Amino acid sequence: MKKNLAPDEVWAPDACTLPTVERPLRVAEFDALFAGTVRAVRRPARERLLLELAFSPDNAARAAELAARESGCCSFFTFVLTIAGGGLALEVVVPPEHVEVLDALAERAGRPA
Repeated sequence: MKKNLAPDEVWAPDACTLPTVERPLRVAEFDALFAGTVRAVRRPARERLLLELAFSPDNAARAAELAARESGCCSFFTFVLTIAGGGLALEVVVPPEHVEVLDALAERAGRPA
């Protein structure tokens, strides 16, 4: 598995099929989503990350679209977007062998904007 948690570098496991040249762009898309929408980051389990997002139809659409594209190249991710009671949450689950990727995602999501 390849992993790099340096703030300005790209990390991706061998299972990722996204072309290497596109990976920095995808990381930037996640960073933009996180910077503009994440209100809280929780880790209820080692393989599970829960991101509470600022509620809006645009934020829901951005999160859903990005999750769908990421699932297309990194099929080990499970994303669940929940809209309920005026709240918006994105749950990310990985199998145990990809916990380091989830760790990196959680670190990026928890950075101050």
